[in-house]
Amino acid sequence: MNFKKYKIIFWAVGILIVAFLGFFLYQMTQSQSINSMMTLVMLVLGLLLGGIIAYLASNKMSAAPVVITESSHTIAESMRKVFKVVSAEGHFNEIYNYEETTKIFNFIPSKKKALVIVQAKVLVGYDFEKFQWEIDEVNRKVKLLNFPAPQILSTETDYKYYNIEEQFFNLFSKDDLAKIQQNGKRQVIEAAKKSHLPEVAAEQMRTLLTELLAGKNFFLENASAISESKNLAIEFAATQ
Repeated sequence: MNFKKYKIIFWAVGILIVAFLGFFLYQMTQSQSINSMMTLVMLVLGLLLGGIIAYLASNKMSAAPVVITESSHTIAESMRKVFKVVSAEGHFNEIYNYEETTKIFNFIPSKKKALVIVQAKVLVGYDFEKFQWEIDEVNRKVKLLNFPAPQILSTETDYKYYNIEEQFFNLFSKDDLAKIQQNGKRQVIEAAKKSHLPEVAAEQMRTLLTELLAGKNFFLENASAISESKNLAIEFAATQ
């Protein structure tokens, strides 16, 4: 509500009341039967009354100050060293349509639906703890024994709700919204699996390892093992 606008209106009403009283009293002064002192008193009372009405109305319509109280408690549950490398980043916009139909008293159909736009950033990479390799110091070469498939290291999502329709006896609950967000995120994960992110991640990792080993005068014997891993399904990081 625009309180400033209403304050102006009430002040205008107060001024109009005072003007009306002044005009009325002026007309009364034209009559010889009215005492001039009484007229002056009534004029003063009219002015005071108009001012009081305008003041009280403006104070009543003034917005009360907003009081915000915040508190936060952060607890670090665990920390550990990891060696995870992000080698590909993908941005996705997923249109997720949710619709639920039920029957009230097993007779009256009731429907609720929502259209959600899921905007997500997916980071794909590798966990070096899962690597297994064999080093040949004499021939200055490294052979990969086990190279895992790329995995989703992080998923950042933002949800925007459009066209929400619900009925009085069939409203969206917190659990419904949580389920919608989980399903929307799952759709983004599936889209990431079917995208070119695995190929991009594998190519970037192959380039990275080749250049790192070349800097130490080592040769990566079977770099194709990295490229082969791109054909596997994207694994989920432990934090997902």
